[in-house]
Amino acid sequence: MKTANVIIGLAAAAAVGAAIGMLIAPEKGSDLQRKIKEEANKWIDEVKKLVSTAKETADEADDELDKIKSNLKPIED
Repeated sequence: MKTANVIIGLAAAAAVGAAIGMLIAPEKGSDLQRKIKEEANKWIDEVKKLVSTAKETADEADDELDKIKSNLKPIED
């Protein structure tokens, strides 16, 4: 969980830095809006990939846990 928080924090910091860089760059408003939209879409795609990977990893861990549980033998008194 800590690794995911670090990744999300780094992604957010990079997004903020990119946004600030675009806002202070001397460009036409329409060009700036296009760039912001493109960058936002890239970040959305990256977050979707991270969420998908996290879900797959959680599903795999759940499957492994089920395998371990099925191999456990009850303790007899």
